[in-house]
Amino acid sequence: MQTTRANSLDEIYLTLNPDPLETQEEIDAFYRKELNEARGGDKIGRLQLGLERAFKQGIFFKGCLMGHPGVGKSTELTRLIQKVNNKFSVIRFDVRTDLNPSSFNPLDVLLLMMIEVTKKTGMPIAEGGAGKKPSSKMLQEILDWFATEKTIRISAGEAAIAVSAGAGVKEDSLWDKVLGLFASLKGDIKYSHIRKKEITEYRLARTTNLIEVANRLLNECNQYLREVSDRDWLFIGEDFDKAGIPVQSLESLFITYANIFAELDTHLIFNLPISLYSSPKAIQLPFPHEESLIIPDTPVFNEDRSPNAKGRQAIREVLAVRVDPNLFEIDTIERLIVASGGNLRDLFSMTNYAADTAILRESDNGKISNEDVTIAINNMRTEYERRLGGSSDGESEIVYPDKADLMKRIYDGDKDAQIPTRILYMLLNCRAVQDFNGWLGVHPLVVDLLNAQGRIPDGAQGVIPGGTT
Repeated sequence: MQTTRANSLDEIYLTLNPDPLETQEEIDAFYRKELNEARGGDKIGRLQLGLERAFKQGIFFKGCLMGHPGVGKSTELTRLIQKVNNKFSVIRFDVRTDLNPSSFNPLDVLLLMMIEVTKKTGMPIAEGGAGKKPSSKMLQEILDWFATEKTIRISAGEAAIAVSAGAGVKEDSLWDKVLGLFASLKGDIKYSHIRKKEITEYRLARTTNLIEVANRLLNECNQYLREVSDRDWLFIGEDFDKAGIPVQSLESLFITYANIFAELDTHLIFNLPISLYSSPKAIQLPFPHEESLIIPDTPVFNEDRSPNAKGRQAIREVLAVRVDPNLFEIDTIERLIVASGGNLRDLFSMTNYAADTAILRESDNGKISNEDVTIAINNMRTEYERRLGGSSDGESEIVYPDKADLMKRIYDGDKDAQIPTRILYMLLNCRAVQDFNGWLGVHPLVVDLLNAQGRIPDGAQGVIPGGTT
């Protein structure tokens, strides 16, 4: 990512990259504390406090960070890692790259954690590891757990995972066998859509036993790390909020099999979709309420639909450090900010689209015009309209008229409409409804759509209160 501000239309795509800020250089260049100030404070400070207290007390911290995609959760977690690096060594994993996002099951996550902590612990100290492999006894226990799958795999007509008995062999050979097993497992996890149902069911039936094995491994690896660095391992699981991850998979992982994480002897933080917190089943989440923190959306309107100057200015600051404001014609930045609903990913997407439109029309002044912005906003509005179609939560179809009725009630300020329901869950999941610090609102682009359908009336002088027009 380019860390200097874009000074021409051709450079905008380099600085408006939607990827999280991952390095200190990127954070120094682009991070703006005004954003957290506008949305009610720095939640990372609370996670830091909880982690440090858990470390001091010798207990395990279990927490989650929630919010819509695009509010900056991964960037905030990068900041957290920097703040606690004197007490924790972090293992980050991503549901999109390390698992199969469309078909993972709860034990896939646990197995991935076991694989990563084993490999990391065995790495040299200079590379962030403990410089010590798990004991022969522990390695053998891992091999033994998977060796029992041989019979069930044969009956399921599936190739066996590369695992063989290791009794009596040298420790280095055991280590090689476990590394071979883990290589096979990572492929099994990544391509779980082709895994036979019998294997998944067999593993889930042995969950309790696997948790026991995992805890002995985690405690041993943590002990080795403490001995060389006085740190604990901390797992951070990311991108469970991204589009394309089935609701059923999330509920299975964090609600049905919540005991997996509640019983693990390790520190862990997951970033979750804010919709899951508004699910009727949210009370079953395995994270203590005080450690379930929300990064709310950045408001561009107040609850009464008047402009929120603080929120808009914070977003303007984020854009200004990435793109020279002189590349925009008058009022275009404000229009993009409002249409984004305060969501940085949407803001960057629309700005990139508008910049490309200006390039393709060969802008004579090298600036983004109001016409370019209108095209970008219309394109994003169409995307929001597409998300609002009929959808299923695994129980029954949720039709658009029911969604529209609830959005109208939220728009009108009906507090009862904020009580968690299946429909609200779906609306938050598609970002049609936004979560601000203590209240819900309808996204400005969706307000436009409701107005076009006659569900929300025009305001004075043709202005749609809370919309983009």
